[in-house]
Amino acid sequence: MNENKNLLIVYHSRSGHTQAMAEAVIHGARHEAIDGVEVNVQNALEATAEHVLAADGIILGTPENFGYMSGAMKMFFENIYYACLEHTQGLPYGLFIGAGNDGAGALSSVTRIVIGLRWTLAAPTIIVTGESDETQLQACHDLGMTLGAGLESGIF
Repeated sequence: MNENKNLLIVYHSRSGHTQAMAEAVIHGARHEAIDGVEVNVQNALEATAEHVLAADGIILGTPENFGYMSGAMKMFFENIYYACLEHTQGLPYGLFIGAGNDGAGALSSVTRIVIGLRWTLAAPTIIVTGESDETQLQACHDLGMTLGAGLESGIF
């Protein structure tokens, strides 16, 4: 029997908007149809390089703050970058952004860092501007399912 895969979900939320998106992602990743994938959820301020090094895939979630990723997500990247740089190349990742503006600045700031880490985008980024509706939360759910199912099936 194959060893379980590890999907790490790292996110930050203060207002609850990104929290609702994260809950949908987590629910999708833990869907009953997905077997053999452990889902590890970490707050961006508590996630460590060890969490990332143990992951077979990662989903990142951040609010857009001042046209940038959250300070907590930036701190996460600062804490893990050099420890993970040579060891996580090709790591499949997904990204969701709770945007107050258009999300472009947050997307750009995260993308620059993951390009440096040489991670591989595994699913389209979800950007939700304003409050989430059912369709947007379903997209977040599908993001979690996509990465979970992709790890289960060996696509990633």
